[in-house]
Amino acid sequence: MSETADLASTASGADPRMGLKAASALRRLAETLEGAQVANARRQGWSWQDIAEVLGVSRQAVHQKHSAAEKRKGGRIV
Repeated sequence: MSETADLASTASGADPRMGLKAASALRRLAETLEGAQVANARRQGWSWQDIAEVLGVSRQAVHQKHSAAEKRKGGRIV
């Protein structure tokens, strides 16, 4: 967790180059975490609508963003 806190601190710092690099790293981390939790929810039987409501996006948006990963892993598509 210290690395994440360091990135957050750097992202809000005065050096734009370092701040932008840290913001980019945090974005990649957030995308990875979201993908992992969407996959977890789908394995547990959540619908795309259930996931979308929690993420605050449309069902279509979450399906478009994450369904390809599910197909690659041989998961179910509903």
